Amino acid sequence: MIPFSILDLSPIGQGKSISESFSLSLAMAQRAETHGYQRYWLAEHHGMSGVGSSSPAVLLSHIGAGTSTIRLGAGGIMLPNHAPLVVAEQFGTLAELYPNRIDLGLGRAPGTDMLTARALRRNMQASVDDYPQDVQELERLLGDGPFDKGIVAVPGRHTNVPLWLLGSSLYSAQVAAEFGLPYSFASHFAPDQLMQALTVYRRHFKAKKEGDKPYTMAGIMAVLADTQEEANYLFTSAQQQFVNLRRGGNRAFPAPVESMDTIWSPSESHMVSHALQFAVVGTKASVAHQLSSFIEKTEIDELIISFPIYDGEKRLASLGLMAELRHEMANYVA
Repeated sequence: MIPFSILDLSPIGQGKSISESFSLSLAMAQRAETHGYQRYWLAEHHGMSGVGSSSPAVLLSHIGAGTSTIRLGAGGIMLPNHAPLVVAEQFGTLAELYPNRIDLGLGRAPGTDMLTARALRRNMQASVDDYPQDVQELERLLGDGPFDKGIVAVPGRHTNVPLWLLGSSLYSAQVAAEFGLPYSFASHFAPDQLMQALTVYRRHFKAKKEGDKPYTMAGIMAVLADTQEEANYLFTSAQQQFVNLRRGGNRAFPAPVESMDTIWSPSESHMVSHALQFAVVGTKASVAHQLSSFIEKTEIDELIISFPIYDGEKRLASLGLMAELRHEMANYVA
């Protein structure tokens, strides 16, 4: 069975504090380590009332101190927001603190609205257009080669932090293939080009050295519970969040509700169902076929999972149920 990993946004729940969100993220990583998950990644977002992971490097340092073996990383750092040297120094620092445990996933989107994006970096369009060059510069800064015009990342140089490219389009797949880097597709919220992107990436992959092969990851949302009814109830938090985003709302991650009927319109229901079409919601037994079909269809090398659940204990329980399901599926395959 392929490895399972976790993507976390450190959700800030309605009526809860940011510090509570950070504590729960640490508990998630610790539980994931116990259950044998491969990686724990944080995604960079800015200016969102329901998302606490605006500074992944800082939060990863906190989580690294409370774990010992699980790989930690960004899924991802939105590179147009930052100078590559700053990112190299941040993740070089993490790599020195937690050797052989740090990954660096890179995205091209700003992870926020355009006004906030401009506040993060002055020339946004130039930054986006420079994305491939920035990826290469970051790789040089973290590597062992000669200085680039005398610029050196300290910490950073010689750490060779593994880079991943993330995306939800064919463009990111093409760049990842050209640079011979592992590739992760954001199918947990942008499913439309998943199969095309994976095909483009695999077909055009250029190995950096002998033996290198394409390596793919794809994302899903998961809400597992002891009953289907409870899972459906817990999943309404994610459904509400997507409705809020479509309406331009900026709210904390919502508590679940008994019914979405009075909250969304028919068009909003269709939009959410389409965006979250790969979400697995139910019991271990009810989602097993859906999960195995997704893995078989995509032929991915690794699955990354987000657990959009308001209640902390329910989120931890869902993480555990997914780990149990993976073990059962592995035994079945064997």
